Amino acid sequence: MTNNNKQKLELTWIGKNNPEYDIANIEPRILEENPALSNCANDPNTENMIIHGDNLLALKALLPEYEGKVKCIYIDPPYNTGNLGFPYDDNVEHSTWLTLMKPRLELLRILLRDDGVIFVQIDDVEQAYLRVLMDEVFGRNNYINSISVNTKVSAGASGGGEDKKLKKNIEYILVFCKEINLFQPFESVYKETELMSYITKMKDDAKSFKYTSVLYKMKNIAPYKVIKDGSGDDIEIFAVNEYEIKSVKSVAQLENITEKEVYDKYFDKIMTTTNAQTSIRTRVWEATDSENNMYLASYTPKSGKNKNKKIDLILMGKQKVLVIWLRDTAIMKNGKIFKKEKIGTYWDGFSWINVTKEGNVLFPNGKKPESLVQRIFKMSADKNDLVLDSFLGSGTTAAVAHKMGIKYIGIEMDDHAYTHCKVRLDNVINGTDQNGISKIVDWKGGGAYKFYELAPSFIVKDEFGNPVIDGFYNDTKLIKAMCKLMNFTFQPSQTQYWKHGVGQGKNYLYVTTQLLTSGMIQQIAAHLTAGESLIICPKKFEPGADKIDSRVNIKKIPQSVLKACHFGKKEYLLPIKESAMEEMEIEDEDVS
Repeated sequence: MTNNNKQKLELTWIGKNNPEYDIANIEPRILEENPALSNCANDPNTENMIIHGDNLLALKALLPEYEGKVKCIYIDPPYNTGNLGFPYDDNVEHSTWLTLMKPRLELLRILLRDDGVIFVQIDDVEQAYLRVLMDEVFGRNNYINSISVNTKVSAGASGGGEDKKLKKNIEYILVFCKEINLFQPFESVYKETELMSYITKMKDDAKSFKYTSVLYKMKNIAPYKVIKDGSGDDIEIFAVNEYEIKSVKSVAQLENITEKEVYDKYFDKIMTTTNAQTSIRTRVWEATDSENNMYLASYTPKSGKNKNKKIDLILMGKQKVLVIWLRDTAIMKNGKIFKKEKIGTYWDGFSWINVTKEGNVLFPNGKKPESLVQRIFKMSADKNDLVLDSFLGSGTTAAVAHKMGIKYIGIEMDDHAYTHCKVRLDNVINGTDQNGISKIVDWKGGGAYKFYELAPSFIVKDEFGNPVIDGFYNDTKLIKAMCKLMNFTFQPSQTQYWKHGVGQGKNYLYVTTQLLTSGMIQQIAAHLTAGESLIICPKKFEPGADKIDSRVNIKKIPQSVLKACHFGKKEYLLPIKESAMEEMEIEDEDVS
């Protein structure tokens, strides 16, 4: 018999189940653009957004419009270390920090596309706790990688180690996807190292540099002879006698040039060898034991992902090892050769020296290099995708996405939204920001963004303690707010005035401040087609109007939404209280 009460593996802490932090109880505010702070002259229809306000409320405000729309999320949340120096309460107990993070991660997961991915940067104080929490929120089977980022050198006074501890020079990025079966492998990202520096490093590490041979083509020599393999796959091997191979060193001595000049001159002729695939090597070896220097082999697999696809190989020597060209693993830029190394889970090479000045805004101790965020987006997002950062800080993520031509949403709760994020993005748009990745992507300026503020809480208490709709909400704002509170998408019909919001199926929402009469309901009901239903939210309605048509459901406002969520919260910051918000009294809905 299956035990349905089997205990699941999860992280527990004091305050985990606080209803105040249950995402179902978070008020779904509307977002209001502030045209005075937007910068969209270049593109009035831009989809780029900067949002000022508590990021938990802001994430809920993005629903349902952005549910399942975000391809990549990168966040750099407070580390809970007490020494970052920027205006988050970043020195709290583990349980409080986890309660802060859990609902935010839950909302971020909802916003992710099914093939989306999230990167969360953290240090060692909460890294282990965060990993278990993300296992719970995203599912352990959706874990992709843990990346170690070299953030500073350990020598000298920098590094952050004190007393008997080792100096800190590593931070971590936890990587999860939303659905492992739909997740596409990351685009290959390479680190580029100037070739001669790479060669020097290899020599310093007591390793021989791999690309040590130059292939020369000789004249007046018979081109090849054909040898059949006779194995399961069709393999033809051409024993080539028209080539000779010289080492880079011998070429340099022969032509009286430097080793560097050899690489520059013979960039497309320098090669190395490595072991072939075992099965191919075995069959090729069986085909001939010739001492010839060079072989060209082509074969057509009968099975596997390359089934019936012709594959060409170049092999060398008696052991028939594969040839790999330098031109396939390096790139020529501005007269210099750069060796490309595929990125793994240890990331280094980022400059942290002047990172605080990137974007022309000062943000000591909390800023990440633009090149780090660029690498993440190169791996996981295309220009038509949407990326999100809900701990925007100084605006690094938005600035990088902007320069890369990727759509973005950035959320910042502090006044840095005005003093840093806006200032930085304005510098990006006018082209004066030439720091960070600007020169790498040849950034000249352009683009646009819109600046949004969180609307106030929908329900407030009047002087007598009665719940009333905040005076901010009138006309369109009231309709938008009710659509969110009733879980409808704000989508006014151009032809039918009573269709303000669209729900699941053929369910619609109509919000009105007029007295709702029986005649109005009869008129609307006459236009409902087969399968359509309607919720009407008025401030007042005639007695008996709710009985006119079974397809029309009347929910008086504000009474109908008082229990929908916790109203009146300005922000969800620390410290966290253990008690839920006081519930407001609810009037009888059938009272007009």
